[in-house]
Amino acid sequence: MPLAQAVAILQKHCRIIKNVQVLYSEQSPLSHDLILNLTQDGIKLLFDAFNQRLKVIEVYDLTKVKLKYCGVHFNSQAIAPTIEQIDQSFGATHPGVYNSAEQLFHLNFRGLSFSFQLDSWTETPKYEPNFAHGLASLQIPHGATVKRMYIYNGNSLQDTKAPLMPLSCFLGNVYAENVDVLRDGTGPSGLRLRLLTAGCGPGVLADAKMRVFERCVYFGDSCQDVLSTLGSPHKVFYKSEDKMKIHSPSPHKQVPSKCNDYFFNYFTLGVDILFDANTHKVKKFVLHTNYPGHYNFNIYHRCEFKIPLVIKRDSADSQTETCTTYSKWDSIQDLLGHPVEKPVVLHRSSSPNNTNPFGSTFCFGLQRMIFEVMQNNHIASVTLYGPTRPSSQLRTSDLPQ
Repeated sequence: MPLAQAVAILQKHCRIIKNVQVLYSEQSPLSHDLILNLTQDGIKLLFDAFNQRLKVIEVYDLTKVKLKYCGVHFNSQAIAPTIEQIDQSFGATHPGVYNSAEQLFHLNFRGLSFSFQLDSWTETPKYEPNFAHGLASLQIPHGATVKRMYIYNGNSLQDTKAPLMPLSCFLGNVYAENVDVLRDGTGPSGLRLRLLTAGCGPGVLADAKMRVFERCVYFGDSCQDVLSTLGSPHKVFYKSEDKMKIHSPSPHKQVPSKCNDYFFNYFTLGVDILFDANTHKVKKFVLHTNYPGHYNFNIYHRCEFKIPLVIKRDSADSQTETCTTYSKWDSIQDLLGHPVEKPVVLHRSSSPNNTNPFGSTFCFGLQRMIFEVMQNNHIASVTLYGPTRPSSQLRTSDLPQ
């Protein structure tokens, strides 16, 4: 299940499930799982740092929950989750594995692991791997109770990966497996999206199958072109008056528009498409990476994009390098071989009196693209704009909204 769906479920039941914490690494968000900690229920939901789908469910306080297997309780106020109870409920499995660093026994089933706490440090030496030729690992002490339980996909908790999104999670939406930025000689020309959906129409879920198909949208496509290619957006957002107009070369010459440009917001694709108010043609794409610690976190699903960058070398012809959702800005600058112009500082807030707890981001212009960079050097969003606009310079009116 994607992170956004899990959060939506928890928000829907906010009167029952309270005090949910979001845990992530601010400086290196890809090196640690993204965690929703249900503090009052003793449960952690661990999401893969890259694809942001649910990977592991950890129950770390069994006193706060009742647990059943095949309709029969193995943990409740009346039933303690002892080794005997687990053996009775789940049957035989491989011998337990002792972890001396944690002083915990791990009993593993397929997709399920139990960790048992040793009652006393004096028992510890008996369970070291080298003791009694390893056979002592069979002897988890009688009466030992479960300290933690893990549910996951596959045979090993250490090697588990988040499975593909189940059909039951599509809920009529279309998701993007990946997005390739297309470019011509002057810069970006459009997007090629590899899309996933579960069947079509209000059929029986059991009959649904995963469908994979590719669609392309280009600068200059009409509003109707995009609707027929990608379907209806989740939301249409009309731009308000451009507050950055003061930074343009001649703001006094700009005539106020009688109508506003508008965005098609495709939240499950991680993409926004901006249309010109007069021509109703595509003039801008915005791709969102959905990193925790960004102002827009959890509004969009992560867009897994690939952007070709033209690198000009003094000694040879220009070559193409690829920027992805996981590229860091300093590595892109290293590829370019020269520093990019000074950034424009972007500070978002929901109203004039509100502060943004995540701080400012920095917008760099490059090859008809604007890279919004977070303070940890990760890319928050990329804005692509069409060939009618002046290239190479970052125009403040083009900043992400």
